[in-house]
Amino acid sequence: LMVWLRRCTHYLFIVVVAVNSTLLTINAGDYIFYTDWAWTSYTVFSISQTLMLLVGACYYLTFTGVPGTATYYALIMTVYTWIAKAAWFSLGYPYDFIVTPVWLPSAMLLGLVYWATKKNKHSLILFGGVLVGMSLPLFNMVNLITVADPLETAFKYPRPTLPPYMTPIEPQVGKFYNSPVALGAGAGAVLGCTMAALGVKLNTWTYRWMAA
Repeated sequence: LMVWLRRCTHYLFIVVVAVNSTLLTINAGDYIFYTDWAWTSYTVFSISQTLMLLVGACYYLTFTGVPGTATYYALIMTVYTWIAKAAWFSLGYPYDFIVTPVWLPSAMLLGLVYWATKKNKHSLILFGGVLVGMSLPLFNMVNLITVADPLETAFKYPRPTLPPYMTPIEPQVGKFYNSPVALGAGAGAVLGCTMAALGVKLNTWTYRWMAA
């Protein structure tokens, strides 16, 4: 009974974390609509995706002990996001706005670290966290590259997000030293280790709770 209960608890946790990851990353491509604040939004979204991917993937990795499950977890996030974005597509939004699977290559790197270090949890946290944090903002740029014309898309499908008194008068060109990828990668590499540690610790806590 305890084995069955423990497994069910783990699977429930995985579903809950995956769903919440998707909810927090559902705006992955929304920086296209923030014409005045595109790079600022891009950086924030890149970091949030990095952190949510790391928590769930590390939890899943340490639960199963199989490196490939990190990529599988990223696939779950991708499919959930596609389902949500498909609703927008049905409303007439452009198909190329639907998020590209940017989480998969970063998750592959995470699984590779876990495999290469012989399932060492500390290496997973340190090396895996840094690699995912530095790589995801780079892969996230694929979202911008694959959209035909971000500016045209933004004006064709207006999505007001700020009240009039907060709307910038001039476009925020040059924000973050013209390098949102570098800023996202730097912040992601630092914060990524913390979130990877949380994912690993969640697994430990769950086992202890179930064993009590």
